Amino acid sequence: MTAADYAEGVRSADRSILGRAFTLVESRKLEDRVVAEELLHLLSRDSNDNAIRLGISGAPGVGKSTFIEALGKRLIADGKRVAVLAVDPSSEISGGSILGDKTRMPELSRAPEALVRPSPSGGDLGGVHHRTRESILVCEAAGFEVVIVETVGVGQSETQVASMTDCFMLLIGPGTGDHIQGIKRGIVELADILVITKADGDSAALAENTRREFAHALDILQSDRNGWQPRVLACSSLDNQGVGDVWAIVVEHREYLLTDDRLTEHRRQQRLRWFHDAVDQLLHEQFLGDSDTAAHVESLRAQVLTGEITPTAAAARALVRR
Repeated sequence: MTAADYAEGVRSADRSILGRAFTLVESRKLEDRVVAEELLHLLSRDSNDNAIRLGISGAPGVGKSTFIEALGKRLIADGKRVAVLAVDPSSEISGGSILGDKTRMPELSRAPEALVRPSPSGGDLGGVHHRTRESILVCEAAGFEVVIVETVGVGQSETQVASMTDCFMLLIGPGTGDHIQGIKRGIVELADILVITKADGDSAALAENTRREFAHALDILQSDRNGWQPRVLACSSLDNQGVGDVWAIVVEHREYLLTDDRLTEHRRQQRLRWFHDAVDQLLHEQFLGDSDTAAHVESLRAQVLTGEITPTAAAARALVRR
Protein backbone atom coordinates (compact mmCIF):
# COMPACT_ATOMS: atom_id res chain seq x y z
CA MET A 1 0.00 0.00 0.00
CA THR A 2 1.12 3.54 -0.73
CA ALA A 3 0.94 6.37 1.78
CA ALA A 4 -2.04 7.74 -0.18
CA ASP A 5 -3.82 4.38 0.17
CA TYR A 6 -3.23 4.41 3.90
CA ALA A 7 -4.43 8.01 4.19
CA GLU A 8 -7.65 7.25 2.32
CA GLY A 9 -8.36 4.27 4.57
CA VAL A 10 -7.61 6.24 7.76
CA ARG A 11 -9.85 9.14 6.74
CA SER A 12 -12.71 6.73 6.09
CA ALA A 13 -12.01 5.04 9.45
CA ASP A 14 -11.56 1.63 7.81
CA ARG A 15 -10.75 -0.60 10.81
CA SER A 16 -8.49 -2.94 8.86
CA ILE A 17 -6.42 -0.13 7.37
CA LEU A 18 -6.39 1.76 10.68
CA GLY A 19 -4.78 -1.25 12.35
CA ARG A 20 -2.17 -1.46 9.61
CA ALA A 21 -1.55 2.29 9.83
CA PHE A 22 -0.84 2.06 13.57
CA THR A 23 1.56 -0.82 12.95
CA LEU A 24 3.25 1.21 10.20
CA VAL A 25 3.85 4.35 12.27
CA GLU A 26 5.05 2.27 15.24
CA SER A 27 7.52 0.28 13.14
CA ARG A 28 11.25 0.78 13.62
CA LYS A 29 12.05 -0.59 10.14
CA LEU A 30 13.64 1.96 7.80
CA GLU A 31 11.47 0.98 4.82
CA ASP A 32 8.30 1.41 6.92
CA ARG A 33 9.48 4.73 8.28
CA VAL A 34 9.71 6.25 4.80
CA VAL A 35 6.07 5.41 4.06
CA ALA A 36 5.02 6.38 7.59
CA GLU A 37 6.53 9.85 7.29
CA GLU A 38 4.72 10.42 3.99
CA LEU A 39 1.48 9.22 5.57
CA LEU A 40 1.88 11.53 8.56
CA HIS A 41 2.54 14.44 6.21
CA LEU A 42 -0.71 13.70 4.39
CA LEU A 43 -2.68 13.28 7.62
CA SER A 44 -1.26 16.44 9.18
CA ARG A 45 -3.48 18.39 6.80
CA ASP A 46 -6.45 16.80 8.59
CA SER A 47 -5.23 17.75 12.06
CA ASN A 48 -8.27 18.22 14.27
CA ASP A 49 -7.69 20.94 16.84
CA ASN A 50 -11.22 20.29 18.10
CA ALA A 51 -10.31 16.79 19.28
CA ILE A 52 -9.60 16.45 22.99
CA ARG A 53 -6.33 14.75 23.87
CA LEU A 54 -6.66 13.29 27.36
CA GLY A 55 -3.74 11.63 29.14
CA ILE A 56 -4.52 9.28 32.02
CA SER A 57 -1.93 7.87 34.39
CA GLY A 58 -1.89 6.10 37.72
CA ALA A 59 -0.21 3.27 39.58
CA PRO A 60 -0.98 -0.36 38.66
CA GLY A 61 -4.23 -1.55 40.21
CA VAL A 62 -5.71 1.91 40.61
CA GLY A 63 -8.44 1.09 38.08
CA LYS A 64 -7.34 2.93 34.93
CA SER A 65 -8.92 0.50 32.47
CA THR A 66 -12.17 0.27 34.44
CA PHE A 67 -12.40 4.06 34.64
CA ILE A 68 -11.60 4.54 30.95
CA GLU A 69 -14.26 2.04 29.92
CA ALA A 70 -16.86 3.79 32.10
CA LEU A 71 -15.85 7.20 30.73
CA GLY A 72 -15.72 5.95 27.14
CA LYS A 73 -19.19 4.42 27.33
CA ARG A 74 -20.55 7.68 28.70
CA LEU A 75 -18.95 9.69 25.88
CA ILE A 76 -20.34 7.30 23.28
CA ALA A 77 -23.80 7.72 24.80
CA ASP A 78 -23.32 11.47 24.31
CA GLY A 79 -22.65 10.89 20.61
CA LYS A 80 -18.86 11.11 20.63
CA ARG A 81 -16.32 8.81 18.97
CA VAL A 82 -13.55 7.72 21.33
CA ALA A 83 -10.08 6.29 20.68
CA VAL A 84 -7.99 4.76 23.47
CA LEU A 85 -4.24 4.35 23.00
CA ALA A 86 -3.29 1.97 25.79
CA VAL A 87 0.40 1.36 26.49
CA ASP A 88 1.37 -1.91 28.16
CA PRO A 89 4.76 -2.59 29.79
CA SER A 90 7.22 -4.68 27.80
CA SER A 91 9.11 -7.52 29.43
CA GLU A 92 12.75 -6.77 30.19
CA ILE A 93 13.46 -10.48 29.58
CA SER A 94 11.50 -11.42 26.45
CA GLY A 95 10.63 -7.96 25.13
CA GLY A 96 7.02 -9.10 24.79
CA SER A 97 3.89 -7.47 26.16
CA ILE A 98 0.55 -8.82 27.33
CA LEU A 99 -1.51 -6.13 25.53
CA GLY A 100 -4.52 -7.02 27.65
CA ASP A 101 -6.41 -3.73 27.53
CA LYS A 102 -9.03 -5.05 25.11
CA THR A 103 -9.90 -7.74 27.65
CA ARG A 104 -10.00 -5.15 30.44
CA MET A 105 -12.32 -2.91 28.37
CA PRO A 106 -14.56 -5.55 26.73
CA GLU A 107 -17.64 -3.38 26.12
CA LEU A 108 -15.72 -0.36 24.88
CA SER A 109 -13.59 -2.54 22.59
CA ARG A 110 -16.70 -3.91 20.87
CA ALA A 111 -18.42 -0.54 20.44
CA PRO A 112 -18.39 0.64 16.79
CA GLU A 113 -17.96 4.25 17.96
CA ALA A 114 -14.77 3.39 19.88
CA LEU A 115 -11.30 2.13 19.12
CA VAL A 116 -8.95 0.54 21.66
CA ARG A 117 -5.39 0.23 20.41
CA PRO A 118 -2.95 -1.51 22.78
CA SER A 119 0.76 -0.95 22.12
CA PRO A 120 3.86 -2.23 23.94
CA SER A 121 6.05 0.35 25.64
CA GLY A 122 9.08 -1.28 24.00
CA GLY A 123 11.14 -0.33 27.03
CA ASP A 124 10.68 3.38 26.35
CA LEU A 125 10.65 5.55 29.46
CA GLY A 126 7.86 7.95 30.32
CA GLY A 127 5.02 5.42 30.27
CA VAL A 128 4.21 5.83 26.57
CA HIS A 129 5.21 4.26 23.24
CA HIS A 130 7.89 6.05 21.23
CA ARG A 131 5.30 6.62 18.47
CA THR A 132 2.30 7.60 20.60
CA ARG A 133 2.21 11.10 19.11
CA GLU A 134 1.99 9.65 15.61
CA SER A 135 -0.84 7.36 16.71
CA ILE A 136 -2.73 10.37 18.11
CA LEU A 137 -2.50 12.04 14.70
CA VAL A 138 -3.88 8.89 13.02
CA CYS A 139 -6.81 8.79 15.47
CA GLU A 140 -7.69 12.43 14.89
CA ALA A 141 -7.51 12.04 11.11
CA ALA A 142 -9.92 9.10 11.43
CA GLY A 143 -12.45 11.42 13.06
CA PHE A 144 -12.21 10.45 16.72
CA GLU A 145 -13.25 13.41 18.84
CA VAL A 146 -11.68 12.23 22.09
CA VAL A 147 -8.27 10.51 22.13
CA ILE A 148 -7.34 8.97 25.48
CA VAL A 149 -3.74 7.96 26.14
CA GLU A 150 -3.48 5.43 28.96
CA THR A 151 0.08 5.13 30.28
CA VAL A 152 1.86 2.00 31.46
CA GLY A 153 1.33 2.83 35.13
CA VAL A 154 4.85 2.39 36.42
CA GLY A 155 5.13 5.31 38.78
CA GLN A 156 6.43 8.87 39.04
CA SER A 157 8.39 8.84 35.75
CA GLU A 158 5.24 8.93 33.67
CA THR A 159 5.31 12.62 32.91
CA GLN A 160 5.91 12.48 29.15
CA VAL A 161 2.22 11.93 28.44
CA ALA A 162 1.55 15.45 29.78
CA SER A 163 3.62 16.87 26.91
CA MET A 164 1.47 15.22 24.22
CA THR A 165 -2.05 15.70 25.60
CA ASP A 166 -4.22 18.72 26.35
CA CYS A 167 -5.47 17.54 29.73
CA PHE A 168 -3.50 15.29 32.10
CA MET A 169 -5.47 13.22 34.62
CA LEU A 170 -3.91 11.30 37.50
CA LEU A 171 -5.88 8.44 39.08
CA ILE A 172 -5.21 7.73 42.74
CA GLY A 173 -6.44 4.84 44.85
CA PRO A 174 -8.29 5.38 48.14
CA GLY A 175 -5.96 5.44 51.11
CA THR A 176 -3.00 6.81 49.19
CA GLY A 177 -3.35 10.04 51.12
CA ASP A 178 -2.02 8.26 54.20
CA HIS A 179 1.35 8.25 52.47
CA ILE A 180 1.07 11.61 50.76
CA GLN A 181 4.38 12.80 52.18
CA GLY A 182 6.14 10.10 50.13
CA ILE A 183 4.61 11.08 46.81
CA LYS A 184 6.89 12.99 44.47
CA ARG A 185 5.77 16.45 43.49
CA GLY A 186 6.55 16.00 39.78
CA ILE A 187 3.62 13.99 38.49
CA VAL A 188 1.11 15.55 40.93
CA GLU A 189 2.12 19.07 39.89
CA LEU A 190 1.59 18.20 36.22
CA ALA A 191 -1.91 16.83 36.74
CA ASP A 192 -4.80 19.07 35.71
CA ILE A 193 -7.30 16.73 37.36
CA LEU A 194 -6.80 14.23 40.18
CA VAL A 195 -9.39 11.46 40.49
CA ILE A 196 -9.71 9.26 43.56
CA THR A 197 -11.01 5.92 42.29
CA LYS A 198 -13.03 3.11 43.88
CA ALA A 199 -15.23 5.49 45.89
CA ASP A 200 -17.82 2.81 46.59
CA GLY A 201 -18.80 0.27 49.24
CA ASP A 202 -16.46 0.09 52.20
CA SER A 203 -13.93 2.31 50.40
CA ALA A 204 -16.29 5.27 49.93
CA ALA A 205 -15.36 7.04 53.17
CA LEU A 206 -11.67 6.34 52.65
CA ALA A 207 -11.84 7.74 49.11
CA GLU A 208 -13.48 10.93 50.32
CA ASN A 209 -10.82 11.32 53.02
CA THR A 210 -8.12 10.83 50.37
CA ARG A 211 -9.79 13.43 48.16
CA ARG A 212 -9.69 15.99 50.97
CA GLU A 213 -6.04 15.26 51.73
CA PHE A 214 -4.95 15.73 48.11
CA ALA A 215 -7.05 18.87 47.72
CA HIS A 216 -5.29 20.28 50.78
CA ALA A 217 -1.88 19.19 49.42
CA LEU A 218 -2.53 20.98 46.12
CA ASP A 219 -3.37 24.16 48.00
CA ILE A 220 0.01 23.93 49.72
CA LEU A 221 1.91 23.26 46.46
CA GLN A 222 0.42 26.39 44.87
CA SER A 223 1.76 25.52 41.42
CA ASP A 224 1.64 28.28 38.81
CA ARG A 225 -0.98 27.09 36.32
CA ASN A 226 -1.60 30.44 34.65
CA GLY A 227 -5.13 30.59 35.99
CA TRP A 228 -6.09 26.89 36.18
CA GLN A 229 -6.66 25.39 39.62
CA PRO A 230 -6.32 21.57 39.52
CA ARG A 231 -9.46 19.76 40.66
CA VAL A 232 -9.65 16.71 42.91
CA LEU A 233 -12.70 14.46 42.60
CA ALA A 234 -13.76 11.01 43.79
CA CYS A 235 -15.68 8.56 41.64
CA SER A 236 -16.81 4.96 41.34
CA SER A 237 -16.34 3.44 37.90
CA LEU A 238 -18.22 0.27 38.88
CA ASP A 239 -21.28 2.18 40.09
CA ASN A 240 -20.81 4.87 37.43
CA GLN A 241 -20.96 7.52 40.13
CA GLY A 242 -19.00 10.71 39.61
CA VAL A 243 -17.73 9.76 36.14
CA GLY A 244 -19.91 12.45 34.57
CA ASP A 245 -18.56 15.00 37.05
CA VAL A 246 -15.03 14.12 36.02
CA TRP A 247 -15.86 14.65 32.35
CA ALA A 248 -17.51 17.97 33.20
CA ILE A 249 -14.16 19.13 34.63
CA VAL A 250 -12.38 17.96 31.46
CA VAL A 251 -14.81 20.12 29.45
CA GLU A 252 -14.23 23.03 31.84
CA HIS A 253 -10.48 22.64 31.37
CA ARG A 254 -11.04 22.65 27.61
CA GLU A 255 -12.93 25.94 27.85
CA TYR A 256 -10.03 27.32 29.87
CA LEU A 257 -7.58 26.32 27.10
CA LEU A 258 -9.77 27.92 24.45
CA THR A 259 -9.51 31.34 26.12
CA ASP A 260 -6.62 33.65 25.27
CA ASP A 261 -5.31 31.21 22.62
CA ARG A 262 -3.95 28.87 25.30
CA LEU A 263 -4.81 25.76 23.27
CA THR A 264 -3.03 27.13 20.20
CA GLU A 265 0.12 27.76 22.21
CA HIS A 266 -0.23 24.40 23.96
CA ARG A 267 -0.35 22.58 20.63
CA ARG A 268 2.64 24.58 19.38
CA GLN A 269 4.65 23.45 22.40
CA GLN A 270 3.52 19.86 21.82
CA ARG A 271 4.89 19.97 18.27
CA LEU A 272 8.15 21.51 19.49
CA ARG A 273 8.60 18.79 22.14
CA TRP A 274 7.80 16.19 19.47
CA PHE A 275 10.57 17.65 17.30
CA HIS A 276 13.16 17.59 20.09
CA ASP A 277 12.29 14.02 21.09
CA ALA A 278 12.50 12.91 17.44
CA VAL A 279 15.93 14.51 17.08
CA ASP A 280 17.17 12.73 20.20
CA GLN A 281 15.90 9.40 18.95
CA LEU A 282 17.35 9.78 15.45
CA LEU A 283 20.74 10.88 16.80
CA HIS A 284 20.83 7.79 18.99
CA GLU A 285 19.83 5.48 16.14
CA GLN A 286 22.26 6.97 13.62
CA PHE A 287 25.11 6.96 16.13
CA LEU A 288 24.74 3.26 16.90
CA GLY A 289 23.79 2.47 13.30
CA ASP A 290 27.34 3.11 12.10
CA SER A 291 29.19 -0.24 12.06
CA ASP A 292 32.55 1.20 13.17
CA THR A 293 30.90 3.12 15.99
CA ALA A 294 28.96 0.06 17.07
CA ALA A 295 32.18 -1.97 17.22
CA HIS A 296 33.88 0.80 19.21
CA VAL A 297 30.97 0.90 21.68
CA GLU A 298 31.03 -2.89 22.02
CA SER A 299 34.74 -2.73 22.87
CA LEU A 300 34.02 -0.13 25.55
CA ARG A 301 31.21 -2.29 26.91
CA ALA A 302 33.69 -5.12 27.41
CA GLN A 303 36.05 -2.79 29.28
CA VAL A 304 33.21 -1.60 31.51
CA LEU A 305 32.31 -5.20 32.35
CA THR A 306 35.88 -6.01 33.37
CA GLY A 307 36.24 -2.81 35.36
CA GLU A 308 39.03 -1.43 33.19
CA ILE A 309 37.14 1.81 32.73
CA THR A 310 34.28 3.57 34.51
CA PRO A 311 30.92 3.80 32.74
CA THR A 312 31.09 7.60 32.57
CA ALA A 313 34.58 7.58 31.09
CA ALA A 314 33.49 4.94 28.58
CA ALA A 315 30.53 7.07 27.56
CA ALA A 316 32.85 10.03 26.93
CA ARG A 317 35.17 7.88 24.84
CA ALA A 318 32.26 6.49 22.85
CA LEU A 319 31.74 9.94 21.37
CA VAL A 320 35.39 10.24 20.33
CA ARG A 321 36.55 7.43 18.07
CA ARG A 322 40.21 6.46 18.62
